[in-house]
Amino acid sequence: MNESQHTTAQRLENEARQLDAIDPIADFRNEFYFPKTEEGQDEIYFVGNSLGLQPKITREYVLQELDAWQSRGVRGHFQGDFPWLPYHEFLTDTMSEIVGAQSNEVVVMNTLTVNLHLMLASFYRPHGKRNKILLERQAFPSDHYAVESQIKWHGLEPAQCMLLVEPAPGQSTISTEQICERIHQYRDELALILLPGVQYYTGQVFDMQKITEKAREFDVLVGFDLAHAAGNIPLNLSHWDVDFACWCTYKYLNSGPGSIGGCFVNSRHTGNPDCLRLAGWWGHDKASRFRMENRFSPIPTAEGWQLSNPPILSLAAVRASLDVFKRVGGVGRLRQKSVRLTGFFHECLAQLLPGKVQILTPTEPQQRGCQLSLKVDLRDISGKSVFEQLESAGIRTDWREPDVIRAAPVPLYNSYHEVCRFVIELARLLNAA
Repeated sequence: MNESQHTTAQRLENEARQLDAIDPIADFRNEFYFPKTEEGQDEIYFVGNSLGLQPKITREYVLQELDAWQSRGVRGHFQGDFPWLPYHEFLTDTMSEIVGAQSNEVVVMNTLTVNLHLMLASFYRPHGKRNKILLERQAFPSDHYAVESQIKWHGLEPAQCMLLVEPAPGQSTISTEQICERIHQYRDELALILLPGVQYYTGQVFDMQKITEKAREFDVLVGFDLAHAAGNIPLNLSHWDVDFACWCTYKYLNSGPGSIGGCFVNSRHTGNPDCLRLAGWWGHDKASRFRMENRFSPIPTAEGWQLSNPPILSLAAVRASLDVFKRVGGVGRLRQKSVRLTGFFHECLAQLLPGKVQILTPTEPQQRGCQLSLKVDLRDISGKSVFEQLESAGIRTDWREPDVIRAAPVPLYNSYHEVCRFVIELARLLNAA
């Protein structure tokens, strides 16, 4: 860096330290394990959008269930402070707060794409010319595969039934107006809308409320994939009148690799026993479940979509993480810091790397979460090379083809100083190119 940049970097570092000193939730950083560099220092870990860090209490919670299994065997289903039979119920209230739902509308079960298939089986009911599903062209591949296979399952052609929306020419994100126009245009042909809460590639937050309101005008059902939204941004699914939503818990919810997911089903549907679904024993009425009758009577809550008894060790990890969320004061408090943290991220990039990095993520705070998606705008250096050099410097980010570095400072455990250090190292690499 030249002398001017060096002076700017020092000023930004001082500002970052001051911000960290007055951060009311800074101490929560100490409740997580950080991967170490070869020198034994904490990595700068900006990949909570792929896999959140492990809370230190997780080991204790999981060991409690291993001890219960060891000492009680099958009696663990009914005995102890957290018996296994109702274990998923211990997670419901906090998870409901995280997604803004009534407790009877939320269940922790399965994994994300399994839950998407279960929801599509219930809510994609094509009939006549109402057979189209609206999704984004750059949807996460698993969502695309799920939708395509469900359309084929009904004997229909994906090319005719998948209605894809994409950014306007020259834009990196999809406007709410584009989506609403497409809903209006195909109002008599849409059976379902499936969109992300936060777009995985650009980090754009979709206006779920406005999209749902537009869909309601034409009696179109609406579901959201909240993989990058749950634990990241405030949600209000019940108030927005969303039909269903699914999410994973291993990203911003810090519950471990491949951890069990979550599902929301609007109360308009949960109390309807005639709502078609793929059924399983665990979704049967709890009072009569052990009568072992072959006449399915669904639980009149989101639990009615459960199939099998859940993996307790995974649920224990989710419970540990949710307890951290409760103690920090919920997503609303995290969101306050997140807006400031990404704002400071923008400031550092603007001052140290003007014109050298393109930010795909919207600048408006209400349209972004923790993540900023960055494109290096230099002809003589590739983004992939920059990403690899950042890794070598102990800065963990995420590469997404064809040309984006995703960096997600998570307010629960990342600091302003780490944001500053990231941008300083990025400036050093680009200036040396």
